[in-house]
Amino acid sequence: MTPRPAGFAAIDFGTSNSAVALPAGAEGARLVEVEAGNSTMPTAVFYRADGALAEPERVYGRAAIAAYVDGVEGRLMRSMKSILGSNLAEQRTEIGGGRSVPYLDVVAGYLRHLKQRAEADAGHETSRLVLGRPVFFVDGEPERDRRAQAALEAAARAVGFAEVVFQYEPIAAALDHERRVEREQIVLVADIGGGTSDFSLVRVGPSRRGRADRRDDILASHGLHVAGTDFDRQIELEAILPLLGFRSLGPAAKGQLPREVPSRIYFDLATWHLINTVYTPARVAELRSIRSWYADPLQHRRLMQVLEARLGHGLAAEAEAAKIAVTGAGRAHIDLDAVESGLGAELGREQAAAAIDADLERIAQAARETLRGAGIAPERVEALYFTGGSTGLASLVERIGAAFPAAARVRGERFASVAQGLGLHARAVFGG
Repeated sequence: MTPRPAGFAAIDFGTSNSAVALPAGAEGARLVEVEAGNSTMPTAVFYRADGALAEPERVYGRAAIAAYVDGVEGRLMRSMKSILGSNLAEQRTEIGGGRSVPYLDVVAGYLRHLKQRAEADAGHETSRLVLGRPVFFVDGEPERDRRAQAALEAAARAVGFAEVVFQYEPIAAALDHERRVEREQIVLVADIGGGTSDFSLVRVGPSRRGRADRRDDILASHGLHVAGTDFDRQIELEAILPLLGFRSLGPAAKGQLPREVPSRIYFDLATWHLINTVYTPARVAELRSIRSWYADPLQHRRLMQVLEARLGHGLAAEAEAAKIAVTGAGRAHIDLDAVESGLGAELGREQAAAAIDADLERIAQAARETLRGAGIAPERVEALYFTGGSTGLASLVERIGAAFPAAARVRGERFASVAQGLGLHARAVFGG
């Protein structure tokens, strides 16, 4: 039997969620069911800590998160995209059972899983890939940004993609939006996910569809490394970690003012890709030794419970859930019973808004800066196209939209628009 030709795919490797697109029909693209009933999956890997296995078992997506929540012994990895361009990308990380793996092997393993899902759906090998990337992996450091893309490309090639083409994620979103427009227009794409907020000012229109080279249609691109996981961190620092001693004062020595307890541990606890660094024996021993620095020993006891029971990822998940809940209901209760029986925190809409206000302003400023880079007046923007999980936050959409009062606000599929657009770009680049 003659083997079927190797095909192509597009992958949106996101900080929080990922998706895969394949060609469909004469000109279109469709999303792959990467999990049962779902065309997107959390960017998460769980390593089971079973010493009897020569190769530790890995589960992905929702199954990875469920294994962690259910208390299975092992290591949960999320926000792997955030390590690209950082020093962590060149290091190893512990996965339990006295074992460790290179961080980039974690990324490669996740990409391999997505490739296998694409090939199972397509019925043949996929060796050519369009891979999404943020406008900036790293803000203001071009060399680190270059290294981040090179590392991601190396991971993709390591799992069998022989040809890898990158496309900016907000440009991909613009291609998805273009399918629906009936005349030429200038659109500002706001792609705001878990790790980055990216903006592209793009000229779209029916006559431009299907072109492989769209460089002359990109009027400006800009972005920054502030997005949904940063909101979660601010919520955790505001509502949860003060119960563990964040911003608290130590006992005052005679004739001196009390000093604030060290804060670095709290910022690390609230940052997904740094949480596991607080569990090392040396770090735990160091923090155990500073009990006398806390005026309230109960706060220190709660902190140690989090470290010794490895509850950091659970606290981060509670912060994310509270952020989502307060957006809809105006108030959220945060259950911290795992830290201390009966312990909890309340988060109100105004408190949440104040916690993330500075981040929202930085993102809105980036949107305005995108237009300045192109020399385009805000009045010429005819549409704002919002995509990415964090655009479900109404206050964020309002903050950005305020600078463009004449522009129509268009909401794409929050978790699927980029993958869909990457699929269309793959079709234009690879043909077929």
